[in-house]
Amino acid sequence: MTNELSYTIEEVSQLLKVSKLTIYDLVKKGELPVFRVGRQMRVDANDLDIYINKQKTNQNQKFQAPIVHHSRNETKETYNIVISGQDMVLDILGKHIEKNSPFKALRSYTGSLNSLISMYNGECDIVSLHMFDGDTKEYNLPYIKKILVGYPYILLNLVCRKAGLYVQKGNPLNITSWSDLHQGNIQIVNREKGSGARILLDEQLRINNISPRNINGYQHEETNHLSVASAIAAGTANVGVGIEKVSKIVDIDFIPLITERYDLVMLKTPDNERLIHSVKEVLSSRQFQTEVASLGDYDTSLTGTIMYETY
Repeated sequence: MTNELSYTIEEVSQLLKVSKLTIYDLVKKGELPVFRVGRQMRVDANDLDIYINKQKTNQNQKFQAPIVHHSRNETKETYNIVISGQDMVLDILGKHIEKNSPFKALRSYTGSLNSLISMYNGECDIVSLHMFDGDTKEYNLPYIKKILVGYPYILLNLVCRKAGLYVQKGNPLNITSWSDLHQGNIQIVNREKGSGARILLDEQLRINNISPRNINGYQHEETNHLSVASAIAAGTANVGVGIEKVSKIVDIDFIPLITERYDLVMLKTPDNERLIHSVKEVLSSRQFQTEVASLGDYDTSLTGTIMYETY
């Protein structure tokens, strides 16, 4: 495996034939070293070989989760945490958490539902959610209650933002609502299963009695808002679900249809008390809220509000 200098998390998961979340869990526990290139984590090929050989020779031996840094006469323990989700606001959150706490923020760019399941399995520390429930018209909590069964947790608002439909410049097909998606001349580009945008689309199709089989392009999936918007800008599709911010980056039109609550959920365990305190402090700080608001298209009026908490 030493032909390559380094691997992405996805490449490592393919080589080891396990999920990306399993790799993130190894990184979080300190068992697999990583380094960053911009926003992307990479694994050195030699480190991967060392990990594999260690599992062969001594499967019971584990590395310690804390990463210990020695600076002159001081010893500082840094604890890896995994923040799951795709919005750029999560990168800002991670940066602020690292400033005044012992936590090092690692990022998993995974959709809401899969992230929540990974939290249930102990593989994520902070999960971001924007999952719409068509029956209650509520965001996130209906799903959390069904998945985090038996776990105490806290749900905090990160931001609110507009979600809706990306369309080509000038909206040539005059798309104005979810019910327009059944038109035969519409070619959609979809998000991957488990993402908040995919859940929003599927719930709206159900509410409007539209069968996915009647949606041209329903099987065409992309893994992030930017890829969906880019497909529409390039003309390979003419409508997709996403958030307002990205439409301005790609310069396409956006039809706002719903205000979604983008929340954070954390498990309430003794080990997580300090992390929860740090996240609360960051979300309520003027510095964080000002930085997020300066990006535009994010509503911080609820940021830091406890939306739900179990004991």
